[in-house]
Amino acid sequence: MDVSFQLYSAREFTPWEGVIKTLAGLGYTQVEGFGGVYADAAAFRALLDQHGLSMPSGHFFPIGKFEGELDSTLAAAKSLGMNRVFCPAPEDALRAGADADAWIDLAKRLETAAKKVQDAGLRFGWHNHHWEFMPLPGGEIAMELILEHAPSIEWEIDVAWVVRGGGDPLQWIARHADRITTAHVKDIAPAGECANEDGWADVGQGTMDWPAITKALRGAGVDLFVMEHDKPSDATRFATRSIAAFKTY
Repeated sequence: MDVSFQLYSAREFTPWEGVIKTLAGLGYTQVEGFGGVYADAAAFRALLDQHGLSMPSGHFFPIGKFEGELDSTLAAAKSLGMNRVFCPAPEDALRAGADADAWIDLAKRLETAAKKVQDAGLRFGWHNHHWEFMPLPGGEIAMELILEHAPSIEWEIDVAWVVRGGGDPLQWIARHADRITTAHVKDIAPAGECANEDGWADVGQGTMDWPAITKALRGAGVDLFVMEHDKPSDATRFATRSIAAFKTY
């Protein structure tokens, strides 16, 4: 089973040479990129190749990376061997108090970006946080607006953020199975635990029903599962526990 690892999880535990060697030793075959590893894409690709890892997906933020900086984004993605790229978060102005029109505008920008990325031979999608599931001033749900007004994009579902936003992940997966292609696998600690890790837990150590969620995601056709922890106190511990747990699902 191929398992991917979002390198953002290990951003505080570099150098990358040690991180990549550790991940390969634990049985990871893939990683997902983020802005911290794109400065010298060719060199990072060589590091991955050395340890038998690939980078099929990557995050590029903000959406401007797919507008005025599209050429450099595509160059980095292709150099690293990606086949799908994701915009991972809304800009600051959308994170609190924005209305439906603002989210619809973002969705239209995503649709325009999708066409350009797809024309270049890559796949394009959105990665959610919690903001997209919290009711807007008019009662709308931003994630529904994104999927409606950007019909060409894929969805990389971050299931734990769906929960933190108040959504039921199994209902969202069932309703939008045709759009979800990729999933972030992370866990939420029991209330009051792991405060130093922002309440996140290693996969299998928290409150998420990952066996049921994984079954639903596979049923939806998801073919790329990415282990992630937004603030681990020990990246090796997180990587070790998470791949071991996920391989039982």
